[in-house]
Amino acid sequence: MHLLGLSGSLRKDSFNTQLVHAAATSAHPTTFTMGDLNLPLYSGDTEANGIPTSVQKLADQIAAADVIVIATPEYNKSLSGVLKNALDWVSRVDGNPWLDKPVGLMSATAGRTGGEMAIASLRLAMAAFNARLISAPNVMVAGCHNEIKDNALINERYQKAMDGLMQNLSAIADN
Repeated sequence: MHLLGLSGSLRKDSFNTQLVHAAATSAHPTTFTMGDLNLPLYSGDTEANGIPTSVQKLADQIAAADVIVIATPEYNKSLSGVLKNALDWVSRVDGNPWLDKPVGLMSATAGRTGGEMAIASLRLAMAAFNARLISAPNVMVAGCHNEIKDNALINERYQKAMDGLMQNLSAIADN
């Protein structure tokens, strides 16, 4: 299984990036790739000059993956702008690399809801792509500063949810 991880945070020590790595550890994929969402801001003027190489690379990684996990922080009750920008850019490439792709959604936040609104807004943003969105069991890590360390989940309850989510994604990818 080829797993692609996407983190909606560009911060070096991002808890969401660590959450993606925890997902990879749980899934035991044959290969794991971390996508780069450090893309130019979407602009029709930029697009008129052609799809940027970094955007096409991301779209190609999405197309090549068997399973994708997306972790997003919650900013102002929504998914991160970094992630939304990447989704907007990928929607502009030829074809639909997301079509029928199993995608696991998760979030790590400092707040007590674990990113519930971020996941809801991510579902809405992904609706047009016709991906197979899987978010159960829910992996929404609240108080992430105390729950994630060195790319691993500390709390057994969160780890159990992660293992369940990755098993569900693997089962779909195997079919």
